[in-house]
Amino acid sequence: MATYRVGSKGPEILQIQTRLKTLALYNGPLDGEFGGGTEAAVKVFQKSNQLEIDGQVGAITWKALFNRKIPDPAIVSKPADYKCLALTGAFETGVGIPECFAGISGDFDGQGLSFGVLQWNFGQDSLQPLLKDMIKNNKKIVKSIFQDHYDVLIEALNADKHELMQFARSIQHPIKHFVFEPWRGMFKALGRTEEFQAIEQQYSNGLYKSALKLCNDYGLKSERGVALMFDIKVQNGSINKLVQAQIQRDFANLPASLSKEEIEVEKMKIIANRRAEASNPRWVEDVRARKLCIAQGGGTIHGITYELDSQFGISLNNVDVSS
Repeated sequence: MATYRVGSKGPEILQIQTRLKTLALYNGPLDGEFGGGTEAAVKVFQKSNQLEIDGQVGAITWKALFNRKIPDPAIVSKPADYKCLALTGAFETGVGIPECFAGISGDFDGQGLSFGVLQWNFGQDSLQPLLKDMIKNNKKIVKSIFQDHYDVLIEALNADKHELMQFARSIQHPIKHFVFEPWRGMFKALGRTEEFQAIEQQYSNGLYKSALKLCNDYGLKSERGVALMFDIKVQNGSINKLVQAQIQRDFANLPASLSKEEIEVEKMKIIANRRAEASNPRWVEDVRARKLCIAQGGGTIHGITYELDSQFGISLNNVDVSS
């Protein structure tokens, strides 16, 4: 059953904030992010309704707020590939659904401009195909968003690589690399459309299939296992042969007395640690924390608390990895 607390994000949090604002208990932004202001308002509501004051919205507080049973998060009914994409997108962008699909960053990494749930970018030629597909199949939507800037966008996408990168750098701060308005707002509006999110899912499908193959190779059978391998494909690319050998050796040393679920979790923890240790020394602990968060079903990454089952519908339930 879902419980929403500081760090939770998504449409359910927006519902909570809207209700608290209606009750004149919350004066913050309706942004779908459960921060300190939302927590404080929840505590005031709980106190006034003689509920346990913990600042969290579980079944009892939800019932008191809305006079109905707490629903499962909308994402629970989504397919597995969407859940994996949303989780990794939240890690990549630091925001939840749907904002993770509209994440945008500038040229801090030399890639010109990065956009979307998996931060496709101009520098590696990975973003251009998504934008061109969106324009080809949903021209009216793109025009309605970019308005007078539509022709500039088209010219930039049709220009050579050097000119495209110049364009990307011209619409952002030269040192801090944040994208200027109105371009930032227009790109984010594009990322919030169902049509562009569908394209993002389409372009991430190859990574999801590769994640399923990795699960098959390492004997992982759970939704959480697929999420781990998908995150490895996105953040780290692959698992090299040396790390493969180390992982298999560690697998062989697992106690035979473990249950199937315990074996699944221990395997994921081994993969998480071994893949992290093979990363750039600068990022080892960052990779480790992120991968162990998935392996263990939750954790705190960059100050954001994640609970995979309640927030993303990603559990230890078996999934078909033979695809």
